[in-house]
Amino acid sequence: MKFANGLLKRPIFILLITAFIIGLFIFRDYGFTWDEPLFYKYADALGYAYNPANWFSGHFDLNNSYGPSASDHKNRGPAYLLLAREPVYFIENFHVNTDDAWHLVNFLTFLFGVYFLYKICERFMQPWAAFAASTLFTFQPLLWGHAFINPKDSPFLVFLTGAVYLGFRMVDQLVESEDRSAFKTFLLILLPAFFIGIATSIRVLGPMAGLFVVIYFLTRHPTRRTILWMLLYTLLSIVVMIVTWPYLWESPLRFVQVFQFMSDNPTTLQVLFAGQSYRAYDLPLRYLPFYLVFTLTEPIWPLFIFGLVAAYLKIRNDFQKVTQALLILAWFAIPFIYDLWRRPPNFDGMRHFLFMLPPLFIFAGFAFEFIFEKINKTWINAALAVIMLAPGTYGIIQLHPYEYAYYNSFVGGTRGVFRSYETDYWLTCYKQAVEEFNQIAPRPATLYVHREAEVAAPYAASGINVLDERTNFNQIHSGDYILVNSRTNEDRSTFRDAPVVLTVGRVGVPFCVIKKIP
Repeated sequence: MKFANGLLKRPIFILLITAFIIGLFIFRDYGFTWDEPLFYKYADALGYAYNPANWFSGHFDLNNSYGPSASDHKNRGPAYLLLAREPVYFIENFHVNTDDAWHLVNFLTFLFGVYFLYKICERFMQPWAAFAASTLFTFQPLLWGHAFINPKDSPFLVFLTGAVYLGFRMVDQLVESEDRSAFKTFLLILLPAFFIGIATSIRVLGPMAGLFVVIYFLTRHPTRRTILWMLLYTLLSIVVMIVTWPYLWESPLRFVQVFQFMSDNPTTLQVLFAGQSYRAYDLPLRYLPFYLVFTLTEPIWPLFIFGLVAAYLKIRNDFQKVTQALLILAWFAIPFIYDLWRRPPNFDGMRHFLFMLPPLFIFAGFAFEFIFEKINKTWINAALAVIMLAPGTYGIIQLHPYEYAYYNSFVGGTRGVFRSYETDYWLTCYKQAVEEFNQIAPRPATLYVHREAEVAAPYAASGINVLDERTNFNQIHSGDYILVNSRTNEDRSTFRDAPVVLTVGRVGVPFCVIKKIP
C-alpha cells in the first residue's frame, strides 16, 4: 500500500515503469537503421583508446579507435557510445543480438530523458500536470520510434535535457546555501558538469545548455565564492568532453573546427520534399516548420500556444521562474531561428532537431495544469488527458515498428504524404523484408540491396547471399532478387519492370519491396 501511495505522489514512475515494460516486449522488433552498423563498430573500436596497455605499447595510434568509418565518425563525439557499450555487451550475454541490445539500451536512455523533462516541468507546476506533459512527450510516435533506433539525436536530447534540469537545480542550491563544505559543493557541481560534457561530446550544440545555466546563475545575485564554483563547473564540463572524445586528445582546439563543420551540416544527399527531389543544401525555407507542425500529434501546438498564455498568467510575478521559462523558450527558439536564418543542409525529416522539442511539452504542461484546475473533476481531467494521448498512441500501434515515419491527420497521415515526403528514410524495413524473404526464397538465392546492404545482411538466413547492387551491378542475373526502399521513390525507378514478390509497409504505404529480376 505504501508503494502504491508513493507512486501516486510521484506519477512519473508510473509512466517510466509502464513504458519500460512495453519496451521489453517490443525492442526486438526494430531493424538496423542506415546509420547504425558502422556507428556501433565505432563503439567497439573505442576500447582501444582507453586501454593503458595500448598507451605504453610504443605504437599507439588513435586512428585504431575510430572503427572502419573513421573519415565519417572520428569528428563525431562518441560519449554516448562510450557510456552505452558496456550495458550493451552485458545484455548480449543473455543471447540478445547486437542490434536488439543497442535498441534496448537506446530506449532506456530515452526514459532518462522523460524523467528529466518531468523534473523540469515539476519546477513550475503540479505533479499531475507534469505527468500529463511527460506522457504526451513519451508517446509521440516520432520520439517513440527514434528512442529505439537513434543512437545520435535521441541521446543528445536526453543529455541536453538533463544538463538543463541539473544545471538549474545546481544554481538554486549554490546560491541558497553557501555554507556547505567544499567537498559537498564539488559533488553538487559534478553531475551537471558531467551532463554538459557528455552532451557536447555527442553534439556540438551541447554548450547551449551551459549558456542557459550560466545566464540563470547571473540572475541569482552571484557572490565571489559561487562564481568560482561556476568556473569549476565550466572547467569540469570541458574535461568531460575531452576525456570522452579521443579525436580531441591530440588538440582540443579541434572542437572549433568541428563546431564550424557541424554547424553547416554539410551533405549533398537528395531529399524528397513536397513531391520534389532537392539537394539537402537547397531545401525550401518551410522544410523545418513543415516537420514541426505535421510530424507531431495534433494537440501539441494548440497546447503549446495555450501554455504560453497560462505560463504568463501563473509566473509573471516570479522573476526566477520567468527567467527559467524564457530560457526554456530560447531552447526552442535559438535553433529554430538559426535554421531559418542560415539555411543549413537538412535531411531525414527533423531528426537533427529532436533536441528542441522538450520546451513544447514543458509549456503544454502549463496548459494541462490550467485546464485541470479549472475543470477540477478527476474523471473529466483523466478523460481529457486520454483524448490528448489518443492520436499518438494510435499512431504508435498503427505504424509499429516504424513509428518514426508518422505524420498527423492534418496532412492525411503517413498515407497522405507518401510519394511526396520521406517516410522510412532510415531503411528500418530491411529487417522485416529480409526475414520474410527468408521464408519464401529458394536456396541458394542472391539478394542484391540497392542501398546500404550492411543494414540488411545481418537478417539473411543461411543460403541467402546479400550483396550491394551498385558495386556488383554487372553480376546481377535473371532469377536474382533486389531489395529497394521507397526513400526518394527509388522503388519506382530501380528495376522498374521487375515483378514485386514481397512488400513491407504500414497503413497501405510500402516502405520497401523485394523484386525478382526477370
